[in-house]
Amino acid sequence: MSSPPLVPLPDPQVRRWAMLCHYAAFFWFVAPLVGNVLGLLIVWQLQKERDPFVDWHGKEALNFQITYSILMMLCGVLAWIFIGFPLMVLVNLTALVLVVIAGIRANAGEAWRYPFCLRLVK
Repeated sequence: MSSPPLVPLPDPQVRRWAMLCHYAAFFWFVAPLVGNVLGLLIVWQLQKERDPFVDWHGKEALNFQITYSILMMLCGVLAWIFIGFPLMVLVNLTALVLVVIAGIRANAGEAWRYPFCLRLVK
């Protein structure tokens, strides 16, 4: 039985920037409805040329935040028939957990993909 080939871990600073790509979504608290995408977009645009690892995580995080924003808009529409409020809670809690997991995995040097995510940015 052979072991998988060893891939060198990105250096700590690269991993930190990849983690910040995911955690930039918390700019939502500063600017609701747009901060999660704009904060991430700024971090990613400033650091994507640094390393392919940062670029990959930036794209992955951006795709998830776009998907999250679309889901929240859909929940807002569904709020008119009262099912949107419980769905908003569910979507927010799921997004929070997934963003934290993604940031931890990025800091560990792993390429982790968000489940249930539209891949719009390639």
